[in-house]
Amino acid sequence: MTTMFRWIGTAPAVAGLVLLTAACGGNLGSDNADEAVENFPDGPVTLTIGQDPGGSTDLIGRALAGPVSEKLGVSVPVVNRPGANGALAAKELQSAEPDGQNLMVINMSLAAITPLAVSEDQAVDVNDFEIVTGVSTDDYVLVTNADNGWSTVDDLKNAGKTLNYATTGVGTGSQLSSELLFKLADIPGRAVPFDGGAPALTAVLGNQADVASVQLGEAMPQIEAGEVTPIVTFAAERNQYLDDVPTAVESGYEVEVQQARAIAAPKGTPQEILDDLKDAFDAAFETQAYQDFNTENLLTPNEVSGDEVVTQWTEALDRYRQLTEEYDIDLGGGQ
Repeated sequence: MTTMFRWIGTAPAVAGLVLLTAACGGNLGSDNADEAVENFPDGPVTLTIGQDPGGSTDLIGRALAGPVSEKLGVSVPVVNRPGANGALAAKELQSAEPDGQNLMVINMSLAAITPLAVSEDQAVDVNDFEIVTGVSTDDYVLVTNADNGWSTVDDLKNAGKTLNYATTGVGTGSQLSSELLFKLADIPGRAVPFDGGAPALTAVLGNQADVASVQLGEAMPQIEAGEVTPIVTFAAERNQYLDDVPTAVESGYEVEVQQARAIAAPKGTPQEILDDLKDAFDAAFETQAYQDFNTENLLTPNEVSGDEVVTQWTEALDRYRQLTEEYDIDLGGGQ
């Protein structure tokens, strides 16, 4: 398989990570820690999103901010800091005071896939944060323009040409799922990264790309409108919202890649503050408005402890590293 990559608006940002340091972060002194615990929350609790407004991660953060604010009794402003698949926002969080006043909605792909595409000093490690809680998971689905008449992986194999597959960026679950499927199915293809699911879908709708792996919530409107055809999902089991579409595993290809989100705080945040934050997010999860949001956006709750999140994501990174090594996949494209 011939693979071609274009870093669209991400390479300079990734390179810039080496300029960021965590000099201001670290553990609070005992006196300061006691004061932080006693005063928490001491003003607004900022919730940073490492992606542009309007995407899945942004919408999740905004859906949670309101009920969390009500529980904590302070405002929870949502601030977008896009760049490098969320790595810029993560590096900023690492340098913040560990007092619970700054949080981030962090994506699993940043900690479990992007490290396979960038150098070690640019990679984000989930263990460098305190994880407050897991949030939800989201399945990827491979779609094609309905006009192509393709509906199975075999149709792609028999297309008789090298296929352009759009992804939502370098070092993302979209890229990894596509790379693995094309490699295992022996489909000739070229990867064309975009900055998010919307432009990747636009490329498919405009026939600039033959297929795209995007998150189900982003693709469903076009699927329901009959504009794109779902070929496979990359979940372990059939998605409850798209149960007539087989998984890649069912189609004969061991490709399981999902997106997940969690709430991260700076390393060294006192446990008492983490407990207060967990209580606030648990209360948000229980609201009818947030549960309706999950259903409307085809999200599966993954409201587990921070320790469980770290275990899940560490195991995913190990599994994905093994797969990319086994099938000689270079997610960085030689960058």
